[in-house]
Amino acid sequence: MKIKHLVLFSLILLISGCVIQENSILKWEEVKSYDVVIERDYLGVPHIIGKTDEDAAFGFAYAQAEDNWKLIHDSIPFYRGTSAAINGIEGATTDYLIHWLEIWETIESLYESELSDETKSYLDAFVDGLNFYAMKHPEVTNEDLFPITPQDIVAGYMVRHLLFYGFESYVSELFEEKRARPISESPPHKELSENLETSGVIIDNLPVGSNAIAVNAPFTSDDATRLAINSHQPTTGPVAWYEAHIQSEEGLNIMGGLFPSSPTIGVGFNENLAWGATVNKPDLVDIFALTTNAKEPDKYLLDGRWRSFREKTIKLKVKLFGFLPWQVKRKALYTEHGPAIETPHGIYAIRYAGMGEVKQIEQWLAMNKATNFEEWLAALAQHTFASFNFVYSDKDGNIAFIHNSMTPVRIPGYNWHNYLPGDKSSLIWNSYISFEKLPMVINPSSGYLISANQSPFFVTSDKDNPDRKNYSNEDGFPTRMTNRAVRGLELLSELDKIDEQTFSAIKHDKKYSKNSRAYKYLEKAMLADLGDLNTQKHEIYANAQTILKKWDLSTDKNNRGAALGTCIIGAEWLAEQQGENPPDPSGELKRCTDLLLDKIGRIDPKWGEVNRHIRGEINVALGGGPDTLRAIYGLGLEEKGYLTNIAGDGLYYLVSWDKDKKQNVLGIHQFGSATLDENSPHYADQALDFANEILHDPLFDANKRQQKLDRRYRPGQ
Repeated sequence: MKIKHLVLFSLILLISGCVIQENSILKWEEVKSYDVVIERDYLGVPHIIGKTDEDAAFGFAYAQAEDNWKLIHDSIPFYRGTSAAINGIEGATTDYLIHWLEIWETIESLYESELSDETKSYLDAFVDGLNFYAMKHPEVTNEDLFPITPQDIVAGYMVRHLLFYGFESYVSELFEEKRARPISESPPHKELSENLETSGVIIDNLPVGSNAIAVNAPFTSDDATRLAINSHQPTTGPVAWYEAHIQSEEGLNIMGGLFPSSPTIGVGFNENLAWGATVNKPDLVDIFALTTNAKEPDKYLLDGRWRSFREKTIKLKVKLFGFLPWQVKRKALYTEHGPAIETPHGIYAIRYAGMGEVKQIEQWLAMNKATNFEEWLAALAQHTFASFNFVYSDKDGNIAFIHNSMTPVRIPGYNWHNYLPGDKSSLIWNSYISFEKLPMVINPSSGYLISANQSPFFVTSDKDNPDRKNYSNEDGFPTRMTNRAVRGLELLSELDKIDEQTFSAIKHDKKYSKNSRAYKYLEKAMLADLGDLNTQKHEIYANAQTILKKWDLSTDKNNRGAALGTCIIGAEWLAEQQGENPPDPSGELKRCTDLLLDKIGRIDPKWGEVNRHIRGEINVALGGGPDTLRAIYGLGLEEKGYLTNIAGDGLYYLVSWDKDKKQNVLGIHQFGSATLDENSPHYADQALDFANEILHDPLFDANKRQQKLDRRYRPGQ
């Protein structure tokens, strides 16, 4: 429904137009020389080694471009708000959003003053690497898009951070046929558990979630400190994980996962510390219903006075029918609250976390260069990220959970989950809860932490969890609990000690908990009244219920209850992700039973026959399922008769330090380092091991890497 309204919004933009003027062709200039080499190991993973940070950044960009050029190339118009001129009407909504939020006006105003000279030099070198690759490969480059600038990279961070807490869903909601939520009135609102949206985050109709698990002594049987870095993303596309290692003689030495075009590592490790990140969705967006004047439509009411909207005209270039250039003009409104938009049921203003923030890159760089817990925590305290949970561990035995968010300081007395009256300036917040007051747990006495997109008040043992009483309803912290969180906490709390094998087994666990929301929904299906059916149909559905009752809730490859069970659970999970009510369990029982009979011929096939990991010529059975700790999300059963893994577990690592501070790292990528080149030997060379849960040494250590090097070269060679 929301996607449909976004498409309608794109069509609304096409009101008037004129022919786009052609851009002039860029004349390339030579780039300066950088002292950097790229080492490709036997799996094709790039290890970039530069003399200075800037040298390394140049090589880092070039290596990314070698493996991800189309993704990087095509992302630039997206971040600039010019996608529709190339990709047609599908890009118009995002283009409008970027212009409406004044992303580029913010960058132009703050880039020089807010970012340090060191950060700007690093960005200069990074875009030099991308532009150098473009110059060397004109046959795959649209010169109208170049050169890429440092500001393009900053815009990328700003836009991605919005998407990762689901900002666009609030905007699309405004284009529903009717007002989606009531306007909150003071006084008192409902209890916190009833007051918050308990949904996940979806990007491009694919789930993003994640797990991160940390344990330390004395909970570990060998006094080791361990971390599972297991962020869940789509398996392909611009926000699929890409693996790299970047190093300089100025202290930069970090390996892990990133999204193509990012000049920093997003999740990963160095020799001293490691961190994983998980998506959170606190209440970071407030929508204000404005009171307007029919006689003076250019005004809105605030504190008893009529104020004038600030207005501007947004001009979008749109390519129609694949070839016809067109220009669209659309009025944009701004108020004291923030950007405003007119809909059939009123004018609304939006205020959101991260407004005017351009320094995300600086915080990521500081995290990448941290060498101990104090430096890493100080980097987080820069507080430029609107969202994300972080789970940390290090060689000194520290573990930590941080519910990072730019949580607005709101006045009490209103249900901030609903829309707010727009005529009171007291509701326009201007600050965030300080970083040190956010929910966090450092070195819990339990010895374990797990973050799996759940409430920040349930991440360890009860005695070590943050106290929910220290926070108000208005803070809007999430209350949802995922199966992964419930199951992980159960498994960890049952142990007196944990060894390396058990830690790995928990990360790869494939079961649903009987205490999870998923099981409660499934139970309704297995106990549902089948109604007035003919004898044959009744027998089929009754047999399906029997299979569910006997199912051990596992999604291992040979399990014969998982296909039916996950089909039903998946419907509830998808509805929860989208913030919608779940479908009727009885209806899902019948739908899934009929689907399996139609496509496979039986309702209890082995799960591995249905759940497949596919890449090139590889098509193998896969264990795991939606919202299990071994998270696998598949599509295609209706069309192909089997599910293709499209999201969930991707690049992940198990990082540990023993009691003598010796580091050990194992990891695996869902496919391989060649994200796009089907002819590369690294297009699918990790796919089988991924399916079989076989992890490798990522060769972070230079001495180990030299024995397994495939190639060593300078950019452009």
